[in-house]
Amino acid sequence: MKSAATFERRIGRPPTELAGEVETRILDAAAQAFLERGFSAVSIGEIAEAARAGKPTIYARYSSKEALFEAAFLRRLAERNARLETLHVEGETVEQRLVSIGVALVEESLSEDFIGLMRLAIADAKRLPLMGANLVRQCRERGVRPVVRLLVESVDECFWSDADDPKALQAGRLFAEAVLLPFILRALAEGDLQELRKEIAPHVKERARFFLAGLRNGGLGD
Repeated sequence: MKSAATFERRIGRPPTELAGEVETRILDAAAQAFLERGFSAVSIGEIAEAARAGKPTIYARYSSKEALFEAAFLRRLAERNARLETLHVEGETVEQRLVSIGVALVEESLSEDFIGLMRLAIADAKRLPLMGANLVRQCRERGVRPVVRLLVESVDECFWSDADDPKALQAGRLFAEAVLLPFILRALAEGDLQELRKEIAPHVKERARFFLAGLRNGGLGD
């Protein structure tokens, strides 16, 4: 017969060396379940079974299904950011390097999982407005950081001092929204992401040219 201590260890937090593995299984299982069946139809019990983790293990980390959904979505955002952090920016001119950054940003953001989870958040926004609002805020705050770093490293004209310069943060947000938002909006409404990807390069070239003209002429504000 198993002791109470053994039972506690089995259903509670895993040893430190396994915590990351359990976390990954939970978030992967949650994302897959939400994408396949929708937010409302999925239970924590189903996710726990798919993740090979007990419900107490999940609730020890996430207070609710909404918190678990947010964590699964933000993990996808963090993975996208990590890929952007390692981007080798190409191009001899500033404009070409801006295009390289913009194309990578849009392509990395148009994954089936990322867009699928965003669609679910919007679908439940009326019933769970705080969850949707929080995800939008997190996307704006976290999503712009790698873009700012890439801009600072790739634009060799003295528009800002470093990645913490408020002007760099403003520029990064403006650039990211200019190149990405039109595609995000269309991706949320359209089903064929492959067709949408064909339009990335010409769109980004146009926006990069406009953005650079604004930088050089002081048109991005203070």
